[in-house]
Amino acid sequence: MGTGRTLVQNRQARFNYEILEKVEAGISLVGTEVKSIRDGKANIKEAYADVRDGEVWLVGAHISPYSHGNITNHEPLRERKLLLNAIEIHRLQGKVMEKGLTLIPLRLYMKGRLIKLELGVGRGKKLVDKREDIKKKDQDREIARAMRRED
Repeated sequence: MGTGRTLVQNRQARFNYEILEKVEAGISLVGTEVKSIRDGKANIKEAYADVRDGEVWLVGAHISPYSHGNITNHEPLRERKLLLNAIEIHRLQGKVMEKGLTLIPLRLYMKGRLIKLELGVGRGKKLVDKREDIKKKDQDREIARAMRRED
């Protein structure tokens, strides 16, 4: 996947979903949106991607209006088209048709001069799985503390 500089990240995605696969997608933006994202003024926590009529759309992503923008500033919650080739769209559509799979935006990042979206195909975790993750994280933290004390 893309290794560019991360601008915005969805930290809750890996906690709430089991990510099965990642896809890199371009995103259709207007100028003031690009400037806001570069300033880190975007939120993809409650966003998801939807496949409609052979196109993939990013729904629920909030990109704040650009602070130095004028009257032609963008709408913060508008749906944005994701740029994928037809084969990828068809494959993703097939995966979304499967029971319980959804497209979750994981992060927005720079790749050269372009802004890309890392999209994850994920299955929602149950409460038990989330508890196990928390327990494992706590155990790892305790082990790391014990290792530091021994030094």
